[in-house]
Amino acid sequence: MTQEVNVHPLVSPWGRFGLYSFFIDAPEPAIVDTGITSSPAEGMAPALGKLGRRIEDVRWILLTHGHIDHLGGAHALWELTGRRAQVVIHEADADLLRSRRAHVDQYLDVRQQYLDNPNAEAEQTGMAEHAISGEMEPTLLVKGGETLSLGGDVSVSVHHIPGHTAGSVAYVIDGQNDVFVGDAVQAHGAANGFPGYEDPAAYRASLEHLRDEVQPNRLFLGHPYRGPDGEPYEIGLDRDSARQALQQSLDLEARIAGAARQYLQDGLRETDSAYSPFAAVAEQLGYTGDPTLEPSPFFTTMHGYRRQAGAAR
Repeated sequence: MTQEVNVHPLVSPWGRFGLYSFFIDAPEPAIVDTGITSSPAEGMAPALGKLGRRIEDVRWILLTHGHIDHLGGAHALWELTGRRAQVVIHEADADLLRSRRAHVDQYLDVRQQYLDNPNAEAEQTGMAEHAISGEMEPTLLVKGGETLSLGGDVSVSVHHIPGHTAGSVAYVIDGQNDVFVGDAVQAHGAANGFPGYEDPAAYRASLEHLRDEVQPNRLFLGHPYRGPDGEPYEIGLDRDSARQALQQSLDLEARIAGAARQYLQDGLRETDSAYSPFAAVAEQLGYTGDPTLEPSPFFTTMHGYRRQAGAAR
């Protein structure tokens, strides 16, 4: 690559979170992640207009994973491109693009068993209908290891980095090593103050892969994730800050894993705590956030350690 490719953050609001998407200003322009239903028309299109770019000219929609706040706007954005953009997602998360119901089932399978909300199915169905602009078949399924040509001499490499979800991927602009990871680097979490990942072992291995193998020159996170001091990281982290964020994510995962292992060995106990049956883990970690707020990463993560401990027996 002879000339640096510009990357422009496209920020959309949603509840307590800032949703980060990114415009890669390549010969075949790409947008990484799409926010929710309203994000493309109300956020991305005006922002691109200010850059002298048109949303109609986007040719790649690169999804880092299948959660609502990252793929919810995919169908709407695809429509705005005249259905010409290629929509890319990992095969393990593709059903979340194909089906709103898949999101509801995922919630009921994991978090509902801890939160015990009698209105959960209706609430989650309503959220999926509102925040996901449409169900669609992806144009391109990836597994990791692919190289996507964005025209000219611009290419993007795909790295499979599971953990947050089974189909989480990183997109790396070849040559300049700008890396887009969605939610695969959680640090100390975003608004909930706790990192969320489905598979702890895979999450850790992916962080190590990013730190040791990919070594981002710039790292772009999917939300305003926070460091140990509670302050949000910048949208684009330079090389040193990226390595620090990766190491802080690993350090916190080790602390959580230690606490989880100790209490899972003793057996889970139901209590009156909002963190039940993981109240002892929250207490040891000093976590005082509200585990009922959506998304609720505390229970997603704890369930991952519970499942991991069961598989090891």
